[in-house]
Amino acid sequence: MKRFEPLFSNQIIATVVWILVDVILINLAFILAYWVRYDLQLFRAVDPAFNVAYQVYLPFAALFTLLLILVYQQQGVYRLRRQISWIDEFYAILNGTATGAIITIVFVFFYRAGFYSRIIFIYAGILSIIFLGLSRFLKVILLRRMRRQGIGIKQVLIVGAGEVGRTVLRAVVANPESGLKIVGFLDDHPTKGETDIGRFKALGRVDNLANVLEDEQVDEVIITLPWQYHRKIMSIMSLCDRKHIRARIVPDLFQMHISHMQVEEMAGVPMIGIKETNISGLNQLIKRGLDIVIAGLLLFLGSPLMALMSLMIKMESPGPALFAQERVGKNENLFTLYKFRSMVDGADHQKERLQDLNEADGPLFKIKDDPRTTRLGKFMRRLSIDELPQLFNVLLGDMSLIGPRPPIPSEVEQYQEWHKRRLEVAPGLTGLSQISGRSELTFDETALLDIYYIENWSPALDTKIMLRTIPRVIFGNGAY
Repeated sequence: MKRFEPLFSNQIIATVVWILVDVILINLAFILAYWVRYDLQLFRAVDPAFNVAYQVYLPFAALFTLLLILVYQQQGVYRLRRQISWIDEFYAILNGTATGAIITIVFVFFYRAGFYSRIIFIYAGILSIIFLGLSRFLKVILLRRMRRQGIGIKQVLIVGAGEVGRTVLRAVVANPESGLKIVGFLDDHPTKGETDIGRFKALGRVDNLANVLEDEQVDEVIITLPWQYHRKIMSIMSLCDRKHIRARIVPDLFQMHISHMQVEEMAGVPMIGIKETNISGLNQLIKRGLDIVIAGLLLFLGSPLMALMSLMIKMESPGPALFAQERVGKNENLFTLYKFRSMVDGADHQKERLQDLNEADGPLFKIKDDPRTTRLGKFMRRLSIDELPQLFNVLLGDMSLIGPRPPIPSEVEQYQEWHKRRLEVAPGLTGLSQISGRSELTFDETALLDIYYIENWSPALDTKIMLRTIPRVIFGNGAY
C-alpha cells in the first residue's frame, strides 16, 4: 500500500496554492505601502493636490503583482523541492521582488512621471519581501514538523553499498529535512550486503529487490551500482517501472567518487571533471585565519571562567585541573589534546573493567552515567565547558574550530577503510555530527556526517554549524 502523500507534494496544487497566497500578500503589501505613502506620510509629506486615490493605482498594483509572480516563477520559487531551504527561497523572493519593482517603476516613469508616486513601489517591494519571506519561513517550519510526524516522508531503498551508496547515506543523514527515510540497502558483496551502516539496515543481495519492495513499502529506489552493472541496472529500472515505484540512478562514471566530480555546462553541453577537496589552498588559509582570530577572542573572553573552573576542579577532587590525552589529527598525525578534567584522576586505568557498560557501537567507548565522572564534571560536560582548553589546540594548529571530533589511537585501529576519510582534515571543537545528535548517533552515522562535511565544506556551512552549536551547548542535547 502506497504511503499517503499530502496535497503540498503535488506540483500543480502546490504551485496554484502558493501563487494565490503570494497574490494576496503582494496586494496586502501594496495597500499598506499606499497607506504609508499617503496617510501615514512617514518619510515625505504629500501635497493635497497630488493626493491620488487608491483606485487609480489598481492597474499598477495588478501589473506589479503579475510581474512579481512571473519573475518568481522564473526564479524557481514555485518549484517543488524535497530539500527545504528557507534561505534559497528568500533569496529568490528578494531577487525577484527587486527585479519586478524596478520594471514597474520604469514603466510608471515613462507613463506619467509627475502624477504617480514611484516610492510607493519601493515600499510595496520591501513589504512584499517581508510578507513573502515570513510566509516561506512558516512553510518551512510546518513542513519540517509534518515530516517529523511522518507526513510527506518517502521510503527510500538504496541498491549498492559502495562509496556512491555511502555518499547518498551521508546526504540523507546530513539533511534530515529532505523528507527521505532510508529503509535499508542491498548489495551483492557478501560483507556489505549483510553489514548494517549505523541505523541503515543491510537487506541482503540485489536479487531480494522484489521482496524488499513489498515488505518495506518502498516509495523510491536509488541505484548506486558501478557503471559496469549496466544490465542489472536496467533490470532494476524495469522492475520498479512495473511496480509503479520511482527509480533514480546516481552515476558512478569511471568509478569516480561523486565527491570528486564537478559538473559544468558549456553552451548547453554538460561536462564532468575532477574537483579538489574544498578545504584546501586559499580556503584552508581563510579557515585557519578565522580559527586564530575567533579562538584568540574566545580565550580572552573566557579566561576568567577557565580560571574559576580550574580552581573548582582542584577543590572537588585530587589531581590536575587539565587532562591531556594523545589524539589522532589530520592525516593520522598524533597530537596532545587538552581539556578540563571531568573524571576522577586516573580514570583511563579504569576503562577496561567498565567495558561491559559501554553504550557506544564500533570503536567508541561511551557510558551515559559514567561512574568515573565527578559532579562538577557532569555539569561541565552538559555545557561543553570541559572542551574550552582545546582552544589552545586550535591556536597551535592541531585542531580547527569546526571539523570531525579527534579520536584516540585505539579507536582508529578499529576503523574500516572508509572511516579513515574523516581524518583528511583537522579535527574540530564542534562539527556536523555535534549538531546532529552528538552522543546519540552511532559511530557509522558520525563518520557519514564527518565525511559529508569534508566533501561539502563552505564558509556558509561552517557558519551554520557554529550558529546551531550554541543552542546545542546551552540545552546540552545528546551530551554525556
